[in-house]
Amino acid sequence: MIKIFSKKVMYYFFQGLLYIAPITLTIWGVIAIFDFIDGLLIDYLDSLLKRHIPGLGIIVLLIAITLIGLLGSTLLFKPFIAYFDQLFTKAPLIKIIYSSVKDLVSAFVGQKKRFNEPVMVKIGKGYDIEKIGFITNKDLSFLGVANQKVAVYLPHSYAWSGNLFIVPAENVTPIDASATDVMKFIISAGVTNLETQHDE
Repeated sequence: MIKIFSKKVMYYFFQGLLYIAPITLTIWGVIAIFDFIDGLLIDYLDSLLKRHIPGLGIIVLLIAITLIGLLGSTLLFKPFIAYFDQLFTKAPLIKIIYSSVKDLVSAFVGQKKRFNEPVMVKIGKGYDIEKIGFITNKDLSFLGVANQKVAVYLPHSYAWSGNLFIVPAENVTPIDASATDVMKFIISAGVTNLETQHDE
């Protein structure tokens, strides 16, 4: 009797954990990100205004980034942006960090997005195993690689890391689903279901 009761208690405990954990971790993550971004300017703003206004730091930061984007798109400021871009891309050591960060950000939010072509990649001949990833580059001529091969990024599950592979284009099969859903599917190790999108 006691054993059955303890099993039920454990069952309800894990059920409660299943309900609470995703909500709690999501709220905690949002608050942590909010506090970090807000904290970048909040001390300066507090001393300037002589009072503390929660969230003001993130609002000012968002407005500043938007204004920079607006000004950078105008003909007046484009030469300055181009000058600093050229300056950083030619500086030793700095150019590696700058170009890597620039390419990474552009891959997600730029006009030349890279993680928008989800694919299935056949590991090799004779193996009935496939991995899910994203085509990041179809033209590898700058590496001296033939046109029959493409660059595919394969993210890891439960992590933000991954590996880049150069594979034959014939081993790649497009996935009929949104890139966001595919990324969630990979990160969750297949727990999250894919919502396929068909043209009507």
